[in-house]
Amino acid sequence: MFMPASQTHPSPAPLLKQGETVLLFDGVCKLCNGWARFLIRHDRHRRVRLAAVQSPEGQALLAWAGLPLHQFDTMAVIRDRHYWVRSDAFFEVIALLPVPWHPLNLLRSFPRKLRDWAYDRIALNRYRLFGKYDTCLLPDPDHEQRFLKAPM
Repeated sequence: MFMPASQTHPSPAPLLKQGETVLLFDGVCKLCNGWARFLIRHDRHRRVRLAAVQSPEGQALLAWAGLPLHQFDTMAVIRDRHYWVRSDAFFEVIALLPVPWHPLNLLRSFPRKLRDWAYDRIALNRYRLFGKYDTCLLPDPDHEQRFLKAPM
């Protein structure tokens, strides 16, 4: 099935400031947590915020996008009225990283169907291949501001 690069929602995403980008990831997946740590280390301009899908913020954003709340086999990137999933979400994040990471965008030239097939093989087997935490890991205190928090 063909899907556009991004899905559009009629209203802006909740909890985000205009133009702010958030990456939703599986907070108990060791691979996904490694990706989040990679972003914290390499996104020096802090262009991407993070939210575990299990967090209240992640659940609110999943609900807004109409994505599953309990069985989540892909990461998502959300900005304003748009969201991306699967390989398109990966490339949306790569485009926001410093120039040394931009050559990875060459992989975007592969057909989406092939990219998403490869993405799905990893996503569906991520716990078996990389492991799983018993609970969602909390951010380190020095990285806490990188994670999306609902206003209190």
